Amino acid sequence: MESDIVIVGGGPAGMMAGLLFARAGLKVTVLEKHADFLRDFRGDTVHPSTLELFNQLGLLDELLEIPHSKLDRAAIHIAGRQMKVLELSHLPVAAPYIAMMPQWDLLDFIAGKAKKYDGFDLKMQSEAVGLTYDSAGRVSGVTTKSGDAILGKLVIAADGRRSVLRGAAELPLTNIGAPMDVFWFRVDKPAGYGGSVFGTVQAGKFMVMIDRNDYYQCAYVFNKGQAAEVKARGLEEFRSGLAELVPDLAEAFGQITDWDQVKMLEVSLDRLERWHRPGLLAIGDAAHAMSPIGGVGINMAVQDAVTAANVLAAPMARGENFDALLEQVYARRIKPVRKMQAMQKTAQDRVIAPLLSRKKPIKRPFLPLRIMNRAPFLRRIAGGVVGMGFGREGIQSPEA
Repeated sequence: MESDIVIVGGGPAGMMAGLLFARAGLKVTVLEKHADFLRDFRGDTVHPSTLELFNQLGLLDELLEIPHSKLDRAAIHIAGRQMKVLELSHLPVAAPYIAMMPQWDLLDFIAGKAKKYDGFDLKMQSEAVGLTYDSAGRVSGVTTKSGDAILGKLVIAADGRRSVLRGAAELPLTNIGAPMDVFWFRVDKPAGYGGSVFGTVQAGKFMVMIDRNDYYQCAYVFNKGQAAEVKARGLEEFRSGLAELVPDLAEAFGQITDWDQVKMLEVSLDRLERWHRPGLLAIGDAAHAMSPIGGVGINMAVQDAVTAANVLAAPMARGENFDALLEQVYARRIKPVRKMQAMQKTAQDRVIAPLLSRKKPIKRPFLPLRIMNRAPFLRRIAGGVVGMGFGREGIQSPEA
């Protein structure tokens, strides 16, 4: 089988790339190893920058018909006070908020739009395990677990933070490191329970709670490598610790009756120092694993896909040699990635790690939080960084 582009991975980066390249008139094959997109506790935050891309494609209104909740501000509950830290409603875009939308719904939506183009082919349960090369050593396609060879003029590795293809291509990886891991779980909201708390903090404990209308999606943060220790203490102690963090939801935490309800996210922060070799380009988590801080992973990945299409789609549609252009994709994206990862690294080292190791009770909100709470313009700056990111690009790739 042969395509113009073979995309490995049906996550946000891979699916958006598939849509944009097929829209430009190219023959695109997307390989997704699972039978569907239904994986719980994936990133569900669709930021204003990504919503604006759908607006440019004329798809925003239809996308927002999918059930979702809106987050246009965020707060942290600490030392008995709720401190405002983030505001998004001022952003100059059509949807100035974060849409809290199940990722499987987002991916199904993109797939449905991409399938309207004749050149788009989505192959589920097709797992790429290696690369093929031509006689000159240029990447020419992929091999799958079932033994098939799928050839393409360009292979896009969008197969996540444990990318098989970036390893096979021997692309250089820098591990920046992360001091924490996360347990994801959900609890139903009690009847009549109002108000959302984005983050709640105590000495040695930190949890993010995402209001999903009828339930909270919760991320309990703990020191890296201590998952087994937390589990060894038992569910009762785990629930008690959660109740200390959010006493009002103590009864709701009783819904957690089995560790199978708690999913582990091993936090990574890394990036490739080169995203390409002739015939291959890495994007999304395969090129740069982001920390969950700010929930920016989806949106960074989607921006990679947009940049790749902006740079490559038109030349490829004209049948031009494009290998030299792969460096341009990297050059346009690496600075925004480095900036965002530097901010996440700072937050990890100066906020998260000290907080998780702290023993003394927190009697007063930290000074930076008090300043943010009192200064709306600082909250708007923070909202702009989280909501729009750095180096944002609009849709420039052609529509055939």
